[in-house]
Amino acid sequence: AAFVSTNSISQGEQAAAVWKPLFEMFGIHIDFAYRTFKWSNEAKGKAAVHCVIIGFSKMRGGERVIYDGEERVTAKNISPYLVDGPIVFVESRKTPLCDVPPLITGNRPADGGHLIIEDEDLADFIKADPLSKNYIRQFMGSEEFINNRKRWCLWLVGVSPDELRRMPNVMKRIEACKKDRERAPDEGRRKLAKTPALFREQITSEKDFIVIPAVSSERRDYIPIAFLPPSVIVSNLVTFIPNATLYHFGILTSSAHIAWTRAVCGRLKSDYRYSKDIVYNNFPWPEATEKQIAEIEKLAQEVLDARAKFPGSSLADLYDPLTMPPELLKAHNALDKATMKIYGFDKDMTKADVVAKLMKMHQLLAVAFEKNKEQ
Repeated sequence: AAFVSTNSISQGEQAAAVWKPLFEMFGIHIDFAYRTFKWSNEAKGKAAVHCVIIGFSKMRGGERVIYDGEERVTAKNISPYLVDGPIVFVESRKTPLCDVPPLITGNRPADGGHLIIEDEDLADFIKADPLSKNYIRQFMGSEEFINNRKRWCLWLVGVSPDELRRMPNVMKRIEACKKDRERAPDEGRRKLAKTPALFREQITSEKDFIVIPAVSSERRDYIPIAFLPPSVIVSNLVTFIPNATLYHFGILTSSAHIAWTRAVCGRLKSDYRYSKDIVYNNFPWPEATEKQIAEIEKLAQEVLDARAKFPGSSLADLYDPLTMPPELLKAHNALDKATMKIYGFDKDMTKADVVAKLMKMHQLLAVAFEKNKEQ
């Protein structure tokens, strides 16, 4: 049999939901797979659908083939993620498989836009309500983070009632937020009308933190990951690690982690959807010595230093394959080489081979994790 399907059945949570019963209940294996391609038609205004074709059977023997565009690769085994690797199901996990800081989803305003201030309105808002300047923070989602666009929010955590009363424009925004929440069809959001001055969540960091965008273009060789200062409020369109180090940044921005992300993440069309429960919490981190950690931190800083040479460039500019500065690419290559060495991978391994090795690591770590939980 074969499926012609949207590519979601080989990504994220759906890969395990679709394929695990087929493998476990019927003993099938995948014979061939066409990786993601656009299936479009000539209808006016009709969007292209991103599809895969997957052939499977219970028969043993025979050639197994993966097609990717014009490329045809013979595989030893085809996993549900359409890579040549072991049959591993990366399922949703609430905590990291390895000993690393948790990844957190950013703050959801749930405000109808009333606690958000657009950059072009900022000066007039502060002029009309000078006291509000103390409670306005830069606000970032994926779009603002990647494209270096300015946006702001009213962050009114801990502000006393008498201070709020001295800011009439802020009070108008709070009142509008309250009405928006009261009209919401969702009961949970209606309850938020009792605290109309606050975002749904109020999660911040006391020091610089790592940010990973929820959606990133497949065109980039690297997912734009960066440190932000604690003054910035991040939205639920990014995820962040409050207590991360340069070492964590180095591993997360390495080619090994990007290969893992490409293999297991969900997609928005063909763009990567980064998630904590599937991608981050299941990622097999290497066992590194103090010397190796220090080396990764040094090379990670060199990546940040290379970016800093272009202060006017956004992450979108820096990581576009057509405009990526040579010194930044060189810094990433050095970091990739060091990371591969820590994993014990050959520096010339293909991305598919890296994913296959990481899948095996994940399999062993998941078994050990479950045993420790039972004890």
